[in-house]
Amino acid sequence: MNGYERILAQLDGRPTDCLPFMPITMMFAADRLGVKYGQYTQDHRVLVEAQCRVAEEFDFAYVSAISAPAREAGDCGAAVEFFEDQPPAIIEHQALLADSAKLASLKVPDPCAGGRMLDRVKAIELFKQRVGGQKLIEGWIEGPCAEGADLRGINALMLDVLDEPAFVRDLFDFCVELGLTFAKAQIAAGADLISIGDAAASLVGPQVYEELVWPAEKKLIAGLRALGTRVRLHICGNIRDLCQKVGELGCDIVDIDYPVPISHARAEMGLRQVLLGNIEPAGVLRNGTPDEVFKAIEECHRQAGDRYIVGAGCEVCRDTPLENVRAMRDYARSHS
Repeated sequence: MNGYERILAQLDGRPTDCLPFMPITMMFAADRLGVKYGQYTQDHRVLVEAQCRVAEEFDFAYVSAISAPAREAGDCGAAVEFFEDQPPAIIEHQALLADSAKLASLKVPDPCAGGRMLDRVKAIELFKQRVGGQKLIEGWIEGPCAEGADLRGINALMLDVLDEPAFVRDLFDFCVELGLTFAKAQIAAGADLISIGDAAASLVGPQVYEELVWPAEKKLIAGLRALGTRVRLHICGNIRDLCQKVGELGCDIVDIDYPVPISHARAEMGLRQVLLGNIEPAGVLRNGTPDEVFKAIEECHRQAGDRYIVGAGCEVCRDTPLENVRAMRDYARSHS
């Protein structure tokens, strides 16, 4: 089996030759190629070369177009600050929707019109040429809560969920439309799976999540299903109290970050949900020994059961020892 076949077999509940290995690598990948991270985030050719390099070196089952969360918001007109060797960042005190009334006139940009979304679409096209049918190609969009934070500002949004829930629903509706438009362009370019990054959702409690965030995520995932793609959800942080509702979204893959025990996620989401994670990226994967990493992944697998994909709780840190990444790979190779 190649990586593409292995992931699809796991998602479909068919036997695999070994466990799929799907860690998130961004700065780690750029460093392996010997380029500054600013180049990685702004030039799709650099991103593709770095992803193909680490996928080959460590036998990843996939390649990913993830690099920075500011693409959609930037193309909408948000102020973004770029750095030579760090991820770009939204300038929050200049938030595009600092005046919430501007949402009514905000339009979804064309992902192929020449902005930073187009750079990601071009990455998918180049992945298709380089590894199509061999490695699964992952596109990426921001989830409604994360994108809402990019457009409104994270602090303002957290107040809005209490003070202006009607505005938040309208904002999330816009973010869903934006996400689906961007995803459609990536799927047309060759993406086999679309991942949703919705880190800001981990900052709200279960009531706000159920009333405001979950309906928007559900609408987004249903829209992605209608486009004919597979779906992965990545919410960084502690979602212990959200797990049951997350399990009702209907994702193919749900990433579990290290604050949430895999056993808890399994109990809350049921036996059919494919789980990915959740070794601690810094404390264990970066700072541990290869043997400790191997045993940590073994414990994750034990708690998750058969419906499991090997990976860290979040991004592999840029200075993670190579032998520790190989320990994860070795565990994946040795278990089916």
